[in-house]
Amino acid sequence: MVLAAARSYAQRVTGVVTVADDGGSSGRLTTALDIPPPGDMRRGLLALSPDDTVWRQLFEYRFTNTDVAGHSMGNLILAALTDLLGDFEKALLASGYLLGAQGRIVPVACQSLRLSARIDQEIVSGQVAVARHRGRVEKLILEPQVMANPVVVEAIALADQIVLGPGSLFTSVLSCLSVEGVSQAIDASRAELVYVMNLTTQDGETWEMSGIDHLEALVGFAGITRRGTVLVHRGPVEPLSGVRTLEIEVAQAARHGWKVQYADLCRREVDWPEHDPALLTTALSSLA
Repeated sequence: MVLAAARSYAQRVTGVVTVADDGGSSGRLTTALDIPPPGDMRRGLLALSPDDTVWRQLFEYRFTNTDVAGHSMGNLILAALTDLLGDFEKALLASGYLLGAQGRIVPVACQSLRLSARIDQEIVSGQVAVARHRGRVEKLILEPQVMANPVVVEAIALADQIVLGPGSLFTSVLSCLSVEGVSQAIDASRAELVYVMNLTTQDGETWEMSGIDHLEALVGFAGITRRGTVLVHRGPVEPLSGVRTLEIEVAQAARHGWKVQYADLCRREVDWPEHDPALLTTALSSLA
């Protein structure tokens, strides 16, 4: 949603994506073909691309039967282009060209990583398992320990605005920020730093966390010393049973050195609460 918003107001957009996804089509491909998990990268490319093109329909197509059931055609195209071009990032650039993407998507590291977490003193292994596990996350573990993709570090250094989130706090946002070199690059940057707060808690990894708990985890786990603005939805939200909406007060954020900006950010016409790209465009561009 942030990428779809950013292409409406930014001249240059770089989406940085986790390489620790081990579920669904991505998990099958990264294991079988030794490539970074392509699913979130494909979704990022689509967010940067025009609607209603044949290429977009092709990248969105998902098989429902036979031995390719569950695979997205876009994931398979990325895998095939990696084999043809000999490099996953070249495959992403080629896919962006085919889709007419207004920006680029880059993996946070140049290889797949395995995410584990210590939750209530128990080690939980795998991105999917961590996402589904209820409890207090005490530590994140990424293996092997590698440096961030140099393209990511360069993009952060050149950025005028750095947007963190929204998304699964530990398994998406922090799995990127925990790669060596990412938080250090953010600290060294002069860009406007914005954290887009999730609309609701997530069953599993953030089950009982409040808004301020999210901010404290972002700062504590990532080790970011810079401060910025927390963008928080203020307006009606109708979460499904079992999760609750997230809020944060100005005084709470101020104790950690962060500012708060409230805005109506929620898309209304969907079954599950999600951010509206048009509303995000207004809010984020006002901070750029």
